[in-house]
Amino acid sequence: MTDDSNVQDSFETKLAAGDLAVTARDAELLRAISAHGSIYSAAGSLNRSYAHAQRRVVELEDAIGPLVERRRGGVEGGGSTLTPTARELLRRFNRLETAFSGLTDAAVTVLDGKVVERRGELGVVETAAGRFLALVVSETDAVEVAIRADAITLTAPEDAPPADETSAQNHASGVIRDVETGESIVQVTLDIGAEAPLRATITSSSYERLGLAPGRETVA
Repeated sequence: MTDDSNVQDSFETKLAAGDLAVTARDAELLRAISAHGSIYSAAGSLNRSYAHAQRRVVELEDAIGPLVERRRGGVEGGGSTLTPTARELLRRFNRLETAFSGLTDAAVTVLDGKVVERRGELGVVETAAGRFLALVVSETDAVEVAIRADAITLTAPEDAPPADETSAQNHASGVIRDVETGESIVQVTLDIGAEAPLRATITSSSYERLGLAPGRETVA
C-alpha cells in the first residue's frame, strides 16, 4: 500500500528533437546567451561550466540546427546571438511550459522584448508591437511577454477610451486576420505588428455587438 504523503506529482517540461530532449535547463541556457551576448558569460551567470555549456549547445544544434550565431573578436569584440530557430524554440518551450503549469487553458501570445524601465516588480517592456507594462520575474533585460487570450478585451478604434481613462494598462492596435467561432466564444487573431499574432478570446455576443470581422481594425 502506498503512503500518499511521500508521493508528490512532478512534471518537467521537455521538447522532443529526434532522440534529444530539450529541457528547462537548455531553455535557461539559451535565454542567458541572449541576455549576456556570449556562451561564456551565460555559463558564468548560471554557475555552469563553460565547457559543458558549449558542448550542450553543440548537441542541441546537431539535433535541431543552428541556434547560436557566433562572432569572432575584432575591433567591436566578439559575442553570440540567438538565431531565429532558437527564438522559435524558446517560444514553443514557453507555450508548453505554460500549458504544463496548469495556469491556463487559454491561448498565450509570447512577444520578445527588452525591459527599458523598472517599477518595483513591474517593468516597461519594449516589443515590436510597442511598450507593455508587465510583471517582470527576470533579472535580465531580455525577456518574453506572455499575454493570455482571456485577459484581453477588444474595442472598436472609435470607441477606445484614452489610456488614462481606463484601468487597462496596455493597449495595442491591430487588424483582425483570422476568426475561430465556437458555440459561445470566439478566438480572434490580430496582427499587431509583431512576429507573433495576438490572440484574444471573447464571447460570441461581444463579437457580434462589436461588428468584428477579418480585415477590420480593432484595439486590444
